[in-house]
Amino acid sequence: MSRDRLAWTSALELTRMIRAKEVTALEVTDAVLERIEAVNAALNAFCLVTTDAARAAAREADIAVMKGEPLGLLHGVPISIKDVIFTRGIRTTAGSRLFAQTIPTEDSLAVARLRVAGAVLLGKTNTPELGHKALTDNPLFGATRNPWNRELTPGGSTGGGAAAVASGLGPLALGTDGGGSVRIPAAFCGVFGFKPSYGRVPQHPAFPGWEHVSHIGPIARAVRDAAAMLDAIAGDDARDRESLPDEAGSYLEACDAGVEGLHVAWTPDLGYARVDPVVRTLCEDAAAEFESLGCYVEVVTPDWDNPEADFSMMVSAQFHAAWGDEVDRNEALMDPSLVKFVRRGAAVTARDYLKARTRVEQYWLEVRRFLERFDLLLTPTAAVLPFALGAPVPRDIDGERVSVLGWMPFTYPFNLTGQPAASVPAGWTEDGLPVGLQIVGQRRADRTVLGAAAAYEAARPWIDRRPAV
Repeated sequence: MSRDRLAWTSALELTRMIRAKEVTALEVTDAVLERIEAVNAALNAFCLVTTDAARAAAREADIAVMKGEPLGLLHGVPISIKDVIFTRGIRTTAGSRLFAQTIPTEDSLAVARLRVAGAVLLGKTNTPELGHKALTDNPLFGATRNPWNRELTPGGSTGGGAAAVASGLGPLALGTDGGGSVRIPAAFCGVFGFKPSYGRVPQHPAFPGWEHVSHIGPIARAVRDAAAMLDAIAGDDARDRESLPDEAGSYLEACDAGVEGLHVAWTPDLGYARVDPVVRTLCEDAAAEFESLGCYVEVVTPDWDNPEADFSMMVSAQFHAAWGDEVDRNEALMDPSLVKFVRRGAAVTARDYLKARTRVEQYWLEVRRFLERFDLLLTPTAAVLPFALGAPVPRDIDGERVSVLGWMPFTYPFNLTGQPAASVPAGWTEDGLPVGLQIVGQRRADRTVLGAAAAYEAARPWIDRRPAV
């Protein structure tokens, strides 16, 4: 198999080939590293490529195969790690000048589990500073570009990981999602992104600021690759008191469950959002596919309040608690939008914060009550198409002025509720830009979401659609 084909091969197929000795892990790693060398300068997806360490890990993987040792689920598979996730011995900057030379002595739990699963770490992918916005640029490494149109943003904050996966720079990326940061870039880059249930993947150690809303999850070109990664990284750990107990069974096996007979709700706007007409049309068509798959699909208009104000208040207050002193000392080194966000949190009183937390609990009860007769909820992933790199976020959608987060109204609500949610490609516009459909599951029903995403992928495969990078 040619190196170019190897770079585009799915993670599960790579593990099969490596186990069968049809290809070596080093050959796979070199193929991906060669493509990174050729493509990354145009995209700025990776902010650090650990070539020597990756090749050394691949050699070790090959030795294990030759010795007949037990092999992990992702043995020999090249994987990228978002630069806010701690990696032992590998620089982790969070896109910040404050941490430009930081080399952790401890892996994030998810990274440690990926190493045990046999994954080969390629390096770190770009992120906004401390992951504070749903775009991908920072003062340390600059902006990441969308592989479908390099004048546009890939979204964020896992924009580097999504751009890498979409461009054949490794089949899997590990990201974080505090308000849409896995699902939005997956939608903007035409790949699959999964935010597991809150606590499904334990988080320790981690940069502070995203308490109660942050999830770690995979970005992949294939749903089953993402499910295999979740099998590797999910499970309880006492170092994260909010981590969920281990579940019996495999997330990969859940992809074979199908969706026939499921009750599915589809809403184009959650009852309050403005949506670009092109996005709405493509997502409506994608949602209709679930009827063809044997689901009972109902168009719904939820009566929930928009939780944007409470989400923004909570996170800005947490960022101020975590980073307010650094802003006072090092404002000139930090992204101006991060400084503004942290300072906004200074105005939030303890009373305001606790009342917002109480309203979020009430919001969850409304969501649960509304969705208790449905297995899945479908929405657009983002309200707009990918927009210009470096431009302000869209504030006018379909002829109406929207709030600051009005372009991403469908993602952050489910960080507040903690439900599992995925983004699958709904389709591409006439100009060749991808649009994402969000699939939201019931509380802790990760398997149902993965099974639905896999069934949809089988009906409308996208893996062979590649950007011209």
